[in-house]
This record gives sequence, C-alpha cells and structure tokens, in this order.
Amino acid sequence: MKKIKKVAVVGLGYVGLPTLVAIAKTKLYETVGFDLNKKKINDIKKGINPIGDKEVTLYLRDNKLNVSLDEVVLKDSNVFIICVPTPIDDNYEPDYSLVESAIKLVCKYIKKGCHIVLESTVNPGTCEERLLPIIESLTKYKVGKDINLAHCPERINPGDPRWNVYNINRNIGSINKKFNKQIAEFYRTFITDAKVNEVSSLKVAEATKIVENTFRDINIAYVNELAMSFDAMGIDLKETIEASSNKPFAFMAHWPGCGVGGHCIAVDPYYLIKRAALSGFDHRFLKVAREINNGMPQYTVDKLIKEMKKLNMPLKKTKVVLLGLTYKANVADIRESPSMKIKEILESLDILIETYDPYIKGKYNCLEDAIDGMQTIIIGTGHQEFINSLPVILSNSKVKIVVDGKNCLDRDQIKKMGIIYKGIGR
Repeated sequence: MKKIKKVAVVGLGYVGLPTLVAIAKTKLYETVGFDLNKKKINDIKKGINPIGDKEVTLYLRDNKLNVSLDEVVLKDSNVFIICVPTPIDDNYEPDYSLVESAIKLVCKYIKKGCHIVLESTVNPGTCEERLLPIIESLTKYKVGKDINLAHCPERINPGDPRWNVYNINRNIGSINKKFNKQIAEFYRTFITDAKVNEVSSLKVAEATKIVENTFRDINIAYVNELAMSFDAMGIDLKETIEASSNKPFAFMAHWPGCGVGGHCIAVDPYYLIKRAALSGFDHRFLKVAREINNGMPQYTVDKLIKEMKKLNMPLKKTKVVLLGLTYKANVADIRESPSMKIKEILESLDILIETYDPYIKGKYNCLEDAIDGMQTIIIGTGHQEFINSLPVILSNSKVKIVVDGKNCLDRDQIKKMGIIYKGIGR
C-alpha cells in the first residue's frame, strides 16, 4: 500500500461522504472529496453534516475534510472512488450520465498505476462496455495494463444505527486479479469490522448488488400482492407474517407497504431488466414485481377513498394530511419515495391535501399543527415521531380515517378512539 498516497472520492452524498470519512480516519493517505453541490461543500467545510450520518457528524465536530468544487483537487490521486447516483428516467430507462461524467472528469487526472473504483450501482457489463472505452479514448493508458478499473458496490443503509461503512462485508472485482488484490488490500485498511471479498470479475461484482436489491424488490412485491389478496379475504397479513417467522429456517420476513422507494430497490431491477433485454432475455418476473410495487401508492389512496365513500365524505371538501414524504423512516431522502407518488395522486383528485415530514421543511413546524382540523390521514413514512406522538394527538382530533401505509401504528389503539384504521394487508 506504499504506492497509494492520495485518495479522491467523487460524489459526497449518502455513500461518498461516509466513505471519505472512513478513509480519512485511517490517517494513511491524503484524502480529498469532490462534489458539484456548492451548499454541500460549504456545509462540510463548516463542519456541518449534510446527510445525517452519525459517524460523519462525530468526525466533523473535531476534524476538517479537504473537499472542493474545484476539480483540480483530484490531481495526483492514486485512487479515485466514484460515488455518484445512477437513477432511472421517466421511462424506467437507466441513466448513466452522472457516472460517465465522473469517469470523464477523473480521466483528466489519472496516471499510470491508478485505480478507478466505481461504487455506484450499475448493471453487469457496465464497467467494461461503457466506462472502459471512455477511459481508453480519453487517456493514453490501457485498462488492465497501465491502470485498474474496479467495482465495489456500496452497501450503505442510510439511517441505520447498526450497519455502516465499517462493518458491512463488501465485494470487489477488477479488470484483472493482480490489480484486484491491490485495491482489495486498500479497502481493508478502512473497512475494519467486515470482510472484503475478492470476486473473479467486474461483472460478478456488478451483479452482486443488482441481485441483492432485486431479491428484496421481488419479496416485497410478493407480500404486497398478499396484502391485496388478504384485504379481500379479511386476513391480517402482518399477524400472518409474524407467525410464519417463527419457523427457524427457509423463511425470511418481508413487509407490505404503500410502495418501494430509495435509490436502490426501486431502481436497480430496471438496470438488470434493460441489460438482459440487450442480450435477448426477457425478465418477466422482475417486471411483474416492479409493476406490483409501483401500484401500491394508488392502492393506498384507493383504500382511503373507499372509506371516505362509506362515510359520505366528499373528495373535494375533505381535508387529508399525508404524513411522511421521505422514502424511509428517520432520513431526509425523498428519492423515488412512494409518498411523493401518493401526493401526486391525491392532487390529481383535487383533494384538499396537506403534508408534514419532520425531515423536510414545509408549511407545518410540528405534527400537532399538521393534524389540526384534518379529517383523514395517510401515513406514507413510518417516522419514529409518528409512532411516538400520533396516538396522543389523534385522541383529541377531528380525524375520522387513518390509512397506515407502513403498518406502523397500533391498530387496536386507534380503533378504540372511534377512528377507522386501515393498514396495508390489515
């Protein structure tokens, strides 16, 4: 590892910033970070954590990071770690533009012996089919001979107090085994409480993350379809899953909800669907899973409308508050959030809708104000504040219907207040 003196992280979001901090904490390398977001860079320089990660917050209290909007900061780096988003467009087509822009950027500063590591989630074949040609067209170097191209898919789980960059096992693949050994040894210097597994190829490394997230998407689709089925049959799915979970083998609990969001599960299956189609294979199962999960925001709204009709509540005069806009509990990330889709559906119906999320700046400063005067509630995100405070607030409210899109409240407690409670699959 003596040859690696300077490490650059490109993209300082939920993945890149914790990674930069982890590397900086080793004090083995000069570390720099680059991002195009001026506010984010300024916040980091001031010691303000823009992503809410606990380890980052603790580090920034007493330490400075060398981060910049100026790409010159990348000069003389031996390792470039790319952590930029890989979203999908409105047609569910993979968008590689940010990854390709990042590759073009670092190509200005690479030199012989450098390692370029992509942590962004991509489909199998992306590094060799898309990125390698860009590198060799913009530089004088041969990938695999002069420089290394590697993939180490990120496994950070935002908002998770238990799992972090230090203790989650990682997989890494490179253009050849010699380079892979070198870059794996580098990763082991900052991933201190987990294993770094060297896989046989770039494609295997790329495939691991896609398989992980697609597995979750498929299983969530399964329980979401069960939720619709069990709603029709009057069976409590939550209780059923809990009971099924007492089997000590061959069962893994997944939970239904108002949709699937975030930068991984709601996106990654489309990368595999698209790439497989180019090779002549149709992922029918994955498409159906995506269709089911994409339909859950509408199903959630339909549950509210059904109960409103039972009470003769007019759509255009009834006040609805949507609680939670982020894609998961206790984080400020709205990427691919099903709550945002619920909001769009409600607005299209001309329903009188208000929103509140403690992690997103909005009209209301507190939960109690957001509930005041409302007649119906949809819970789109299971924030801890809602679980802790909502039952007390509801007991003194005018709310008649609660649709719990995350099944996070105590159903019996809500019903005892004379409020109609409807969950997903219960």
